Amino acid sequence: MSIIRESDLPGIGKKFLIQARSGDKLVVVIHDDGRRELYHFEDDDPEETISQITLEDDEARQIAGIIGGMTYKPKALETIEVTLEDLIIEWARIEPHYKCVGQSIAGLQVRQRTGANVLAIVNKKEQKINPGPDDILTAGSTLVLAGERKQIKQLKELLLNG
Repeated sequence: MSIIRESDLPGIGKKFLIQARSGDKLVVVIHDDGRRELYHFEDDDPEETISQITLEDDEARQIAGIIGGMTYKPKALETIEVTLEDLIIEWARIEPHYKCVGQSIAGLQVRQRTGANVLAIVNKKEQKINPGPDDILTAGSTLVLAGERKQIKQLKELLLNG
């Protein structure tokens, strides 16, 4: 399992040291002004930086979406779910025959009727992270859902049957 160590940098922000299973070490410094600095270290020499990059807040969020699978999900992972205690994060594709097509999140009363959340709406041309209640669901979109297993099941039924 990878190891993540977090430490405060007073007056600067936070530092995260990630040691991957491969042995690679990555340090991420998140500055209070939103900038991120990433440092990749030699696994046997913690003082030897292999590479370093600085990202603005919006760039870091785009990369987080890419790494987190918001823009592309390998075919083998289409039905995967990530479990954290009782929290399930799952992807659901909206097919053209679903009753939810053309309706808003608020109109479906997603949260009230299921208790689950729509974290993102991903289309071929765009992604909307943390969509609002007025966002309309369209055929071909993939939703990133979060909730307990029972809530996710209810939300999928709501998408299909309205």
